[in-house]
Amino acid sequence: MNCTDPATVPAVFGGRRPGAVLVTGAGGEVGHGLLAALHAEGRRDVVAIDVRPLEGEVASMCRERLVGDIRDVQMLERLLAAWEITEIYHLAALLSTRGEFTPETAHEVNVGGTLHLLRLAAEQARSHGRRVRFIFPSSIAVYGMGDLQTKRQHPRVREDEFLQPITMYGCNKLYAEHLGRYYAKHYRQLALDRVPDAIDFRCLRYPGLISADTLPAGGTSDFAPEMLHAAASGTPYRCFVSPGATIPFMTMPDAIEATLQLARAEEASLTRRVYNLSGFSASAGRIAELVRSFFPGASISFEADRQREAIVDSWPEDVDDDAARRDWGFAPRHGFHKAFSEYLVPRIRALHAGRSGVPA
Repeated sequence: MNCTDPATVPAVFGGRRPGAVLVTGAGGEVGHGLLAALHAEGRRDVVAIDVRPLEGEVASMCRERLVGDIRDVQMLERLLAAWEITEIYHLAALLSTRGEFTPETAHEVNVGGTLHLLRLAAEQARSHGRRVRFIFPSSIAVYGMGDLQTKRQHPRVREDEFLQPITMYGCNKLYAEHLGRYYAKHYRQLALDRVPDAIDFRCLRYPGLISADTLPAGGTSDFAPEMLHAAASGTPYRCFVSPGATIPFMTMPDAIEATLQLARAEEASLTRRVYNLSGFSASAGRIAELVRSFFPGASISFEADRQREAIVDSWPEDVDDDAARRDWGFAPRHGFHKAFSEYLVPRIRALHAGRSGVPA
């Protein structure tokens, strides 16, 4: 079935609702990769939501595709009345750069939308009598290092340190992490009819993500993929941060693999609700040097946007992800050089060669 209005989903009479995995924000970079990975696992019960229609091959990977806004409570209630949701991957969000232009809207989407989904997930668990697993990608934007001296003195930050974000997106993500903890353990804690432990909430804090398959969308950590795409297309690039600006990164395949690893991990092995992740840490200058080694003609200059750079500088140089490695076997395949040589450069070079008609 393919519909764009949840109201057209037929009600189920005389039997159980069909089971489903819900993916919000399915049209984004992470969503595309996650849908492909779930499909490769053999999942044919994915219900996807995005504010824009899914198209092409990724659309065919979903049992149901819905166009809607996660702030629309009535849409979500109709959806959950039609499907028995057992697992949720909540990817929908208004990201950091755009959120600074419309902070109130970012709060409505990132907090209000998450709150709606958590509440409805708890009610879903009450209705079918089984816990709903809720996978929530957070971000290094939850951190606020204060100043560069503090950042350099603490190069590897743990999950519970320096949680003073300076962006609306970071504030939203940090609050949503706390909401997840609340709904997992304390939701309606004084109600006589409460269902304890209705939600199995699991959260990953993504670093800057780099994908070879989609164009960067102007995010605050996108200086790395922007450099690569500009070099591969022969376009001069002016980097919006200084050469010394340093944050952790991860390739998109590693992020997708980590998300599924945490979702499938035995609960008894988990010691936290929220886990840091990192593939490698690199400065903008070091990334530029490596890009030039693959594209000798690349024109890369630095013209720092002080306001955007201030956001990058508030994030840690790297994060301590020992808990993820210990508890559920997180082990990214791509370190710094391998990420570029084996994943990013070959695929981005082929992408732009195909567009220009020049052989890769």
